[in-house]
Amino acid sequence: MGFWRNQLSGPTNPAADAAWDRHEARKGFFTDTSICIGCKACEVACKEWNGVPEDGLDLLNQSYDNTGALGASTWRHVAFVEQTSDRIEQARESGRRLVALGMPTVRGADQLTPAETPPAAAAPGPTDPAIPDMRWLMASDVCKHCTHAACLDVCPTGALFRTEFGTVVVQDDVCNGCGYCVAACPFGVIERRRGDEGHESTGQSHGISIKGAPSGGSHQNPPSYAASNGEVKNVGIAQKCTLCYDRLGAGQTPACAQACPTTSIKFGDLDELRATARARVAELHDLGFSEARLYGVDDNDGVGGTGSTFLLLDEPEIYGLPPDPRVTTADLPDMFRKAGYAGLAMLGLAAASFVGRRR
Repeated sequence: MGFWRNQLSGPTNPAADAAWDRHEARKGFFTDTSICIGCKACEVACKEWNGVPEDGLDLLNQSYDNTGALGASTWRHVAFVEQTSDRIEQARESGRRLVALGMPTVRGADQLTPAETPPAAAAPGPTDPAIPDMRWLMASDVCKHCTHAACLDVCPTGALFRTEFGTVVVQDDVCNGCGYCVAACPFGVIERRRGDEGHESTGQSHGISIKGAPSGGSHQNPPSYAASNGEVKNVGIAQKCTLCYDRLGAGQTPACAQACPTTSIKFGDLDELRATARARVAELHDLGFSEARLYGVDDNDGVGGTGSTFLLLDEPEIYGLPPDPRVTTADLPDMFRKAGYAGLAMLGLAAASFVGRRR
């Protein structure tokens, strides 16, 4: 039963499960929010390389945030969270109470595996640094490329597929815009592109010019989405980060990680990134920053672990991340079992009715 449960929500090799004959190391991101400066170079680089339309330049009254959240035209989102000294103290206290470093879980300490048991360095350092009057938490969010990706599981057309690097990519020319993936994603990452994102005064997005594109085809945009500088591409189609699949195939680093000036966004083999992340958390704990914690490293977190690992300085909810995400297929065994019980009960009632009638 453990094998089948892992195939639905537990640890597994996603590329091997997708029957790739190429054996590539699983790739991913490690985002160290403790050294993010909020420059948004990752957002710009992502848009530039992938041809993602502009999605808003006006500030949203959330510090210096102008994009709000991940979406079809926001594949990288830099969050700005302003905190007072009271919240900083609460964050450090919650860090001290953590029973395991990794994605928060409802499991008790007696259910943790040895790999998840916090190291000695998880305790606060000998001298906690002074608590400032205020601070900014800055973090660059991105698609998690889950081991068990709910968006991929529910896609009826096969538009979403698992690459040989373990990432999840949308095929624009196969997606029919049904939106099943949007509702399924526990992180709220993937969305259908509306085409009117970003230009607050007119409701018209500044799109990527495709005036030279041939007319016709299932993805031809209506005239209402045309602007002076071209059309927004893939309107109505589900869109999200591809982890720069085209660059990976050429042995290059994804655009966002390449552009990050502080190396807050690190790219590489996922196993090596997780080891780096754990070492960095231990370093911060030694320095007295007990609020440091990891998100996305627990392979039993409900999505089988993620391809994007984050070092956070407060609870996941503060960054807009779900504390206990769960893939939709995780409940299939219980659903099938209950359906089986119901079927047996109905069969028993039918048999009893038939026997009673014969008497």
